[in-house]
Amino acid sequence: MRTPLVLLPLAVLAACTVGPNYAGPSSAGAVKPPAGFVRAADGASTAAPAVAPWWNALGDATLDELERRALAANPNVQVAEARLKQARASLRLERANALPSGSANATYLHAQLPGFDLSGSGGGGSTALDLYNAGFDASWEIDLFGGQRRKVEAARASIGAAEANVADAQVSLTAEVGQAYVNLRDRQQRIVLARQAAERQRAMLKLTEQREAAGTASALDVERLRGLVEQSDAAILPLTAERDAYLNALAVLAGEAPGALDALLGEVRAVPLPPAEVAVGDPAALLQRRPDVRAAERQLASATAKIGVAEAAKFPRLSFMGLIGIGGSKPGDLFDLGNISAIAAPQLSWNFLDFGRNAARVGQAEGARDEAAAQYRGAVLGALRDAEDSLSRYAARRLTVASAARSLATADRSARLMRQRFDAGTATLIDVLDAERQRVSAEQALSQATAAMTADYVALQKALGLGWSPVNPPRS
Repeated sequence: MRTPLVLLPLAVLAACTVGPNYAGPSSAGAVKPPAGFVRAADGASTAAPAVAPWWNALGDATLDELERRALAANPNVQVAEARLKQARASLRLERANALPSGSANATYLHAQLPGFDLSGSGGGGSTALDLYNAGFDASWEIDLFGGQRRKVEAARASIGAAEANVADAQVSLTAEVGQAYVNLRDRQQRIVLARQAAERQRAMLKLTEQREAAGTASALDVERLRGLVEQSDAAILPLTAERDAYLNALAVLAGEAPGALDALLGEVRAVPLPPAEVAVGDPAALLQRRPDVRAAERQLASATAKIGVAEAAKFPRLSFMGLIGIGGSKPGDLFDLGNISAIAAPQLSWNFLDFGRNAARVGQAEGARDEAAAQYRGAVLGALRDAEDSLSRYAARRLTVASAARSLATADRSARLMRQRFDAGTATLIDVLDAERQRVSAEQALSQATAAMTADYVALQKALGLGWSPVNPPRS
């Protein structure tokens, strides 16, 4: 069947899509990533890291369970998933708006008309009028200049941004759970160390009291030890409060009430240690992987498509309306095919005298596109900086742990030698107390440095954009 000549211009126009075509973030002056990370040091591998789950490398089954629970029940992730659902519904709506719409209706009308005599008797009375009608109408606006197609394009890009936001929520959540878990184990370890130190000090206090009774120690020595024991007991209280706060935080992150995970986390365990080598990949892969960068890129694509929506509003609009009905003054007329009426009404409208309104809307859309482009560049620079900062901190922390371990070994030897000298009578109690204080301080410093190193490892995984999994596609 040949297309009528009168419809050829419309067919050509229907294939027209105004507005700029999105050509990727490079068209917006995107930042070119370097070939490699400049702050990477020993322990960082250029191998591509696995997106998820990074926490398995820590080898802690309790942390694995916490991450699983949090990803399944955390409200922030559920909020992002709900927004993704809305974005997908918006795309379905825009696709439906491009198709004809129709509705069915049935009408019964009874009218009493005083002063009108339709019988022809000339009596000047009134007439009762009944009307029965059933039918349907349809309307369709031809997408001459691609405005609706641009709306669909923008909605599809918004879905990509919403999917990336779900992944970004997962990255933030898994890192937050990891940080809270490391801090919890650190506080538990420090409480144990503080209690052990206090017990040793109590034993020394008891021994000193015995020596005072025997006349080989002074009352001042006893009082000094009592004060040290009191200080050790007092130091445990804030650590206990911090431990409880992290227990509450982990429960809430897992979508449960505070205290719900106390049984799971109550047993004291060591802080998990990161692997000897960490895969970090390269900056280009980082930008493709980080959800916040991908979300910013999709928002740029959506803003670019919306320029075409505003551009299309400048041009004429062609719509068709059709009506088919059947009926009459009696119910039986609804079944009489001779009473069918049909109306077809094409309409061409063009708001050409808008005093610059449409041009202003185009300017607004272009400004929004430029804003999205700047936000994308900011996201790229922020991602590169996060990765470099995290790499630098993690490398420095590894060195700090090694130094703290050496300091503890030295303090252990000093305390042991000082106790031997004290037992031999060649050192005072003050010397022993000072050596023990330095040993306890070095032990606590190593514990804190180890926890900080694992925390920096967690922060590095977040900076690398790890800890998310692809969003399940909608059910058809």
